[in-house]
Amino acid sequence: MDLEKNTANVLQEISKVAQEAGRSPEDINIIAVTKYVDLKTTKEIIALGIKHIGENRVDKFLSKYEALSNESIVWHFIGSLQRRKVKEIINKIDYFHALDSLNLAKEIQKRAEHPIKCFLQVNISGEESKHGFSLEEIDNVINTLIEYDKISIVGIMTMAPIDANSEELTDIFKTANELRLTLKDRKLKNMPLTDLSMGMSRDYKVAIQNNATYVRIGTAFFS
Repeated sequence: MDLEKNTANVLQEISKVAQEAGRSPEDINIIAVTKYVDLKTTKEIIALGIKHIGENRVDKFLSKYEALSNESIVWHFIGSLQRRKVKEIINKIDYFHALDSLNLAKEIQKRAEHPIKCFLQVNISGEESKHGFSLEEIDNVINTLIEYDKISIVGIMTMAPIDANSEELTDIFKTANELRLTLKDRKLKNMPLTDLSMGMSRDYKVAIQNNATYVRIGTAFFS
């Protein structure tokens, strides 16, 4: 693995895709998904200028959070979160990308000491293996979340099937952006809905073309 070369390639490619889509590369926040790499490698990618770090396991997050306390990092928790684990991490992270149930939202409201920036996880593809709210549930979800002052819905998060083709990716990511815009237009309390978290190493180019503002990159950095 040549981390420096990989990082340069990812940055160059994201800049190219953003510009081709008529967007500023500065509008794309690159999250290094470090769940499969050790502390040393995580430190190395931070040194290369990647300041957004994403973890999906509570134990690994806490270990790195303590070890990297002197670094300037924006911490993202990107995995499913059990309600019993909420109290351990919720006041340490900067963004939570997997708000996928109202029971989880209730626990966050109970444990948070300040408003937590959350992405509403929406299962647009309808895959049974994916977590997230269905499109049909969104109105009910929004009506409940509007009462929670410790949750700020900053955007929508979705994931595409691993075998989705280009047309299917475009459809899923476009739908996520349309949902975000529709909800944003309602100007709801505690719901700025300025962001879209979607796109990974295999499909971030299509995500950026459809207005993703946070992309989660693992393999392209660390292989």
